[in-house]
Amino acid sequence: MKLSGGVEWALHCCVVLTTATEPVPAVRLAELHDVSGSYLAKQLQALSRAGLVGSVQGKAGGYVLTRAPELITLLDVVLAVDGAQPAFVCTEIRRRGPLAASEEDCARPCGIARAMATAEAAWRAALTEISIADLAKSVDEDYGPTLLAGVRTWLTGG
Repeated sequence: MKLSGGVEWALHCCVVLTTATEPVPAVRLAELHDVSGSYLAKQLQALSRAGLVGSVQGKAGGYVLTRAPELITLLDVVLAVDGAQPAFVCTEIRRRGPLAASEEDCARPCGIARAMATAEAAWRAALTEISIADLAKSVDEDYGPTLLAGVRTWLTGG
């Protein structure tokens, strides 16, 4: 599976937003991660279109999570940023060439297509089992509880 870099950026932003007590401007998120503000804005817009984050307008505006981090899965973020298209698309190559299979022989997906569909279903199921809250908890486990608290302080300019 190859995911866009936007998925990584969006996941990091969602974890950061779990610490926010007020809307966080996109420019502040980009600064925190030292990434392109315009590219990050596209990822935040995708999250907004999917209903995972909300955009608050005005001087104190920015982005906030629209639901509890326990209710946002990694799959939600992947689908928001990269779309729902499958990673593998069968082009029925077995129906080509000098020994092409007949239409009747291809009524059922081939073993390759079935295997790839099974793998994708397992991958998507695994991503559904992990929430943004789980990721935030892993940050605390990996770095201690002061890291995200420090992020919260930094976001508010404190």
